[in-house]
Amino acid sequence: MINNVISPEYDENGRALRRVRSFVRRQGRLTSRQQQALDNMWPEMGVDYQEKLVNMAELFGREAPVVLEIGFGMGTSLVTMASQNPATNFLGVEVHTPGVGACLASAEDEKLSNLRVMCHDAIEVLNHMIPDQSLTMVQLFFPDPWHKVRHNKRRIVQPEFAQLIKSKLKTGGIFHMATDWQPYAEHMLEVMSSAEGYRNLSENGDYVPRPDSRPITKFEMRGQRLGHGVWDLMFERIK
Repeated sequence: MINNVISPEYDENGRALRRVRSFVRRQGRLTSRQQQALDNMWPEMGVDYQEKLVNMAELFGREAPVVLEIGFGMGTSLVTMASQNPATNFLGVEVHTPGVGACLASAEDEKLSNLRVMCHDAIEVLNHMIPDQSLTMVQLFFPDPWHKVRHNKRRIVQPEFAQLIKSKLKTGGIFHMATDWQPYAEHMLEVMSSAEGYRNLSENGDYVPRPDSRPITKFEMRGQRLGHGVWDLMFERIK
């Protein structure tokens, strides 16, 4: 795995501002289980970053629909989805090394063959490694909401990002977002409703009920018990 990651920030027009940050500073402390999984499973399931388009059929060893998840955290829901949908290929991108290690450990326990993971910035991966019109779904669950107004420009869902995602989706592909922060949900809805080439799958033009395809995490269940809301948005590429 490489030692540097480019983390995006955005100007007032939604254009990405890139600055190189040390990957080590975001690495965190690995448990022995996570380190063992990285050592043992990375050669089989890990994908190193390179500025070269990936052939998805070669990467997974088969032709199948591909779902990309951006920021999978500890990988709990990603592994669950891959386990429940063996006919679909899943590619997860996460910058937090312990999360990647935890995901690989769980994937090993489940004996998954339809999951690949990357430890790199998703913007770079999308720009340089994901072929256009190669994905059936992109998932962005509970991204950093950047609560303070002066930091809103750092939110990943911006007009430029919406168009980047669209270019990677097949026609009819879905961009599925979820957040537990209502102001960010409203921001996502505003950005996506203005994005050309998408159709909101909500019957009311706003949010959709949580689809069965998105497992409920322990974090989300705890939030529900505390009365916290979760907002799901699903937008289909129509052209």
